[in-house]
Amino acid sequence: MMEGALEGLVIVDLTRVLAGPFCTMLLADHGARVIKVERPSTGDDARAYGPWYGGKSAYFASLNRGKESIALDLKDPADRRVLDALLEKADVVTENFRPGTMARIGYDWDTLHARFPRLIYGSASGFGHTGPYRDRRAYDMIVQGLGGIMSVTGEPGRVPVRVGPSIGDLAAGLFMTTGLLMALVRRGRTGQGSKVDIGMFDCQLALMEYFIGRYFATGEVTGPVGSYRPAIAPPFGVYRAADGPLIIAAGNDKLFRLLCDALGVPALAADPRFAGGEARKDHEAELERTLNGLLAAHGVEVWCERFAKAGLPAGPINRVDQAVVHPQTAARNMLIDVDDPEVGPYRLVGTPIKISGCPDPSTRRAAPALDRDRDAILAELGLIGEEVHDERA
Repeated sequence: MMEGALEGLVIVDLTRVLAGPFCTMLLADHGARVIKVERPSTGDDARAYGPWYGGKSAYFASLNRGKESIALDLKDPADRRVLDALLEKADVVTENFRPGTMARIGYDWDTLHARFPRLIYGSASGFGHTGPYRDRRAYDMIVQGLGGIMSVTGEPGRVPVRVGPSIGDLAAGLFMTTGLLMALVRRGRTGQGSKVDIGMFDCQLALMEYFIGRYFATGEVTGPVGSYRPAIAPPFGVYRAADGPLIIAAGNDKLFRLLCDALGVPALAADPRFAGGEARKDHEAELERTLNGLLAAHGVEVWCERFAKAGLPAGPINRVDQAVVHPQTAARNMLIDVDDPEVGPYRLVGTPIKISGCPDPSTRRAAPALDRDRDAILAELGLIGEEVHDERA
């Protein structure tokens, strides 16, 4: 039986809601054992977020598959003994509280590093553990705004808008995953754990690559760009076929010639207004009108097939219901089945990280009920029979 790439790795996960749970879910998908430590009575805040699979939050279920759950009150001496015993066995601890919170309860990096020198400490917060904003509260939309992502998102001349998926949280989760794996490699060299300090704000700046580079190179402050890319010559954006929008990415002269051939107007590539990337930029509005007129002859599906045969990058704008039934989704095992003992079967998005020699199962273990794994964890730690908090009492 194949083992996951992270088999044997033990993570004590104090995170909740999105950024941290997304990180630890990715690690659990590849074999890490993730023990989710939750607040008694209510657990992770995301357990209360709808919509619902029966009585279980779809939001929570989508971020916590494959994990174990134990409810601990970190101010209670007996529960702290349980957490201490878990940390002694752990490779990684993760948290996404505001800076200072963990220090107040005695579980900050400095304290834990002194006690458990090999333990890797992963922290995700709004602004990281340094800087003038370190103590401020932050949510996804706040850091999208502060980091510049929102300023370039939306249609030109309109008020900027938030990116649909929670890219502030998701990027922090992805960067924390990367940071933890780097810290594990370092520990293999040095024998020492590290602190991985992730700020959501920093992650938004990191995603602004081109726009920040453009500003320093030219002094130009880019506003909302819609579906276009200022550095790339058109046609590169959303156009209109007979029955709906169509994405075309023909951003160089070779691809533009392929497009003109596929449209049945090869002479258009030699038109002085469009013969070369700079010329097409200068006459972008005329080019868009011309292409939309030609594309009106057929629907999106016809054009996509024709362009694919020509080797031209193009595609539809799929809704969620269309994306999940796309043949590429099934071919890549990007939908998985969960048989949840609490609420029955449902489907989730699979892992996009495919590693040769490692499993990529089409079924996964459900996100846990609150405190589901208490007895097994206490037995493993040799704490059965001690006076510890029991969420089920």
